[in-house]
Amino acid sequence: MTETQDRFRPWLLLAGFSLLLFLITASTYGSLGVVLPAMIGELNWSFEKAFAGFSVLGVFTGASSWLPAILIRRIGVRATLLAGAAVLAGGFVGLANAQSLSSYYVGAAACGVGFQMAALIPGTHVLSSLFRKRALPFGIYFTFGSLGGAAGPWMVLTLMGMSHNDWRAYWLTQAVLAVVFGLVCALMVGGSAWLAKAAHEVDLEVEQEARAAPANARVYRTPYEWTVAEALRTPQFYILVAAYFSHLLVGVTVASLSVTHLTELGVAAGVGAVAAGALAAKMLSLESLMQTLARLAGGALGDRVDPRWLLVFAQGMLVAGLLALSKAATPPVMLLYAIGTGVGFGLTVLAVTVLLLNYYGRQSNLELFSLTCLVGAVSAAGPFIGGAMRDRLGSFAPTFQLFAGVTAVIFLAVLVMRPPKAPAELIGT
Repeated sequence: MTETQDRFRPWLLLAGFSLLLFLITASTYGSLGVVLPAMIGELNWSFEKAFAGFSVLGVFTGASSWLPAILIRRIGVRATLLAGAAVLAGGFVGLANAQSLSSYYVGAAACGVGFQMAALIPGTHVLSSLFRKRALPFGIYFTFGSLGGAAGPWMVLTLMGMSHNDWRAYWLTQAVLAVVFGLVCALMVGGSAWLAKAAHEVDLEVEQEARAAPANARVYRTPYEWTVAEALRTPQFYILVAAYFSHLLVGVTVASLSVTHLTELGVAAGVGAVAAGALAAKMLSLESLMQTLARLAGGALGDRVDPRWLLVFAQGMLVAGLLALSKAATPPVMLLYAIGTGVGFGLTVLAVTVLLLNYYGRQSNLELFSLTCLVGAVSAAGPFIGGAMRDRLGSFAPTFQLFAGVTAVIFLAVLVMRPPKAPAELIGT
């Protein structure tokens, strides 16, 4: 391979992984809620049991995050991507053939496992191996994930409109697309030997830069490669995990409860249910747009401004957005909610991903990022907590205030956090 091809290949892989994340996000989290009414109408499911499929999808996405790391270490990225595309396609086929709730839940679970195997963990692993400055590539990558969530409903409406509202044909189409895109991305990655060689060259450049950087450098990067055990003994790792948890908790809770909550507030204020619901849906769309813009901006700034400050800002915006959402009876307060939660959600995942690399290096990042993603399984409880509090307290507002309090504690922890000190046995080597 020529030097020119080597120079452009990382950017081609960034494009491939970004498109794959776009498709997977659009076809899972961006589609399920839009397709479900048609499934419910045909299969006569209750809304409660049908929408529990969201929780199944979220739990299995988070709980399976250990699997891609193990597979990548044992069989390589290419084989893991192919296996992930196959599992994802199998989940879509299961959804297409769903006749009962149990078969529907199995399909949703497979989609969650396939999501992890083909999306975030392989993508971040490959991109961190190919780019010395990672904030911009990660910003682009996560931006496409946000765009996929926004494009999913439009994809459902378009494809189901072409097939006379045939939801089974829609899921089968997604199965075919998952296989095609997964295969193309796997072929682009190449073999393990090439990726290992490219990663070694990047590691050397990063290490040299980190060792030569002044003590007061704007962006801290560790000159050492931490082991997983060493990283797990630092409080910084758990602060970053907590921040990642907070953004997932807020994201899934706002996505599932905000429209109903804002509709109830609008009706209580004398606005018609239809008008209130339409405005609430627009605010949710605006929040998705803010996620996209935040990730683009964060990618541009992440190598110039310490990502810790981006994370501080993101957590603060989540707190402000949640408090605004709890009392969002007027358009200006609704606007604050949409901007706050959108920017906070979009920036947190980017900042946490970059900080893990900056604090602990790349060689153990696959396992550390996988452990971080495990909290996704716990965050899926957010909507259940919200529903339970609504039944007992008569409003969703206390839920948003409770989660704002939790996020505020994490905000303070990030604010006082400093880079972890290098393990004693590595100092002076």
